[in-house]
Amino acid sequence: MGLAYNTYLNSNRVYGCKGCKTHLANHDDIISRNFRGQHGKAYLFNSVVNIEAGEPSERNMTTGRHVVRDITCRTCGEVVGWKYDKAYESSEKYKEGKFILEAELLCTVS
Repeated sequence: MGLAYNTYLNSNRVYGCKGCKTHLANHDDIISRNFRGQHGKAYLFNSVVNIEAGEPSERNMTTGRHVVRDITCRTCGEVVGWKYDKAYESSEKYKEGKFILEAELLCTVS
């Protein structure tokens, strides 16, 4: 399989894993701050880096039924949020392929 190299983001504000400070997302990639996760406030991102996605599972969430995958930090293995694979409600389709990072599990790296 080879070595997995981390991606380092170059931005004025970078969000990282609270546990190990590995870069995860640029502040500019936030689509919405109007989300809640298990640990409280959460952000919807267009893209994230340095994560591993788990197996897809169907979950009933506040906004309906979705197929999601937990995402973990590639470096330390801590769960940092989830990825939306599929939304069943037409009004929620915009989430497909997007990522949720939970604010409580993040730190500001730069």
